[in-house]
Amino acid sequence: MYKLLIRPFLFLFDPEKVHYFTFSLVRFLSKIGFGIFFRRMYQINNPSLHRTLFGITFPNPVGLAAGFDKDAKLYKELSNFGFGFIEIGTVTPKPQVGNPKKRLFRLKSDQAIINRMGFNNGGVDEAVERLKENMGAERSRSKVLIGGNIGKNKITPNEEAVNDYLICFDALFDYVDYFVVNVSSPNTPNLRALQEKEPLTKLLQTLQNKNNLKEERKPILLKIAPDLTNEQLLDIIEIVSETKIDGVIATNTTISRDGLSSSNKKETGGLSGKPLTNRSTEVIRFLSEKSKKAFPIIGVGGIHSVKDALEKLEAGASLIQLFTGFIYEGPSLIKKINKALLKHS
Repeated sequence: MYKLLIRPFLFLFDPEKVHYFTFSLVRFLSKIGFGIFFRRMYQINNPSLHRTLFGITFPNPVGLAAGFDKDAKLYKELSNFGFGFIEIGTVTPKPQVGNPKKRLFRLKSDQAIINRMGFNNGGVDEAVERLKENMGAERSRSKVLIGGNIGKNKITPNEEAVNDYLICFDALFDYVDYFVVNVSSPNTPNLRALQEKEPLTKLLQTLQNKNNLKEERKPILLKIAPDLTNEQLLDIIEIVSETKIDGVIATNTTISRDGLSSSNKKETGGLSGKPLTNRSTEVIRFLSEKSKKAFPIIGVGGIHSVKDALEKLEAGASLIQLFTGFIYEGPSLIKKINKALLKHS
């Protein structure tokens, strides 16, 4: 139904406007009782799907990647579609409007999206207020596992970036289950320079030192770009070992435009979707093999089918995340993947 009727209608309109329209629609439908309907249609509650990583038991290994629910406005409603966890953000210390519009583009023939959003969000304090409700559900079955994806404000120079990450880390600490350090978005000027070995080691070690002072530490993961060389990926393995962070998310969007056929392929920004499938899986496999599975990997990038999901898990991912595949394939993809995993269990 989604691909036959709903998606063709939604794809008639501007993608960013449709995103906010869809948020309002899902929220409205959930308020009038459709949340139960969505759970019955898409959720699979089976202990065989549970995955325990970083001391957290995930109800299933299929999560929603950061960027979809930036401001933690819809995490509860989105979890009704069967996601095992929701990653909010990227959030920054101060609110920012992001880059000028138009900044989101569908590449229909490539089953892809280009975005140059620029960390548009309402700021970390606003996200915290919304996440407090989730903490109130701590002892109930309605609590959603939340990842907090954190970044720096555009106006903050790289030399002071660590302060932005610390602000977000402290503010979100009591309200998320794990953290993701985002230094790999191509849409904030010079952000990717923080992926270089020296500044990245300093950033992660500073966060880890702060983490270790907490009564109970929270897992910290690093989200990396698919455009890193093998030499840079080896550096990532070394940095993870040195700083003792808990894992890696592979991968973010790419700046590559190889093999695209859509007329708007030259738009600047990060490319996500089907063209990223193979490269993100290659990065997962490289990290897993070269590190000898020393740390968990969350696989994301171009998952549009059960086959794509299984390939990432077989390559070494412990969990996976959807984003563009969720937009193109609809919520049934989550259930299809989980059903396939039950057959393989």
